[in-house]
Amino acid sequence: MKTNDTIMPSDRPAIDVEGLPRERLEKVGAAALTDSELLAVILSGGSDEQKALEQARLLLDSFSILQRMGNATVSEIQYVSGIRKEQAIAIKAAFELGKRMAEYKRHPGTCIQSAKDVADMLMPEFRTYETERLICLEMSTKNEVLARHDISMGGLDGTSAHPRDIFCTLVRNRASAMIIVHNHPSGNAQPSQADIQISQKLCKGAELLGIRFLDHIIIGDGSFVSLKDQGLLKG
Repeated sequence: MKTNDTIMPSDRPAIDVEGLPRERLEKVGAAALTDSELLAVILSGGSDEQKALEQARLLLDSFSILQRMGNATVSEIQYVSGIRKEQAIAIKAAFELGKRMAEYKRHPGTCIQSAKDVADMLMPEFRTYETERLICLEMSTKNEVLARHDISMGGLDGTSAHPRDIFCTLVRNRASAMIIVHNHPSGNAQPSQADIQISQKLCKGAELLGIRFLDHIIIGDGSFVSLKDQGLLKG
């Protein structure tokens, strides 16, 4: 009689259900899960969590850091072996929800008392960008944010912004004050000579139009610089 080496269902290694990402999230909370476990929850759709955990680790290895994954397109996420379109879409949706929550305080009505207030409001968003972006915050006489205007997006080395692009909307809205914010993808928030020059041009233009130019703030990775605080806002 031949020995049957087939592993019967009852002989298979038991899966530690309590150790799976979904069960751990319910038991100990989302904050206790690793990045790969959180991704696995999104990828699994409620089934085959072991496979989802392997996919999650592969994704993290492919993109190196979460910021790159968050900035990737659906097609780029799908490029990772085994990731289906619906999974890639779910990942993009999750990142967008996280971004919206991080940006909540930037909404109109936020009162700005210092450059740190602006940095705290925008750094969670800006530090994820791999290219330069420049925005203008339209301010009230009470230093409340009335609106945000996305002015330009650039490459790794800079963004192109002309003063007319910035003042056009401000004049139309009869704005009384403004704050300019842009990021340095390198992570170094120190202003370049070009940053100083554009700030000085904006100072002159704002003065002619009767708009208070409150500050130009540069955001790096975990740091920021206020050109006003450095005494560089001179027309």
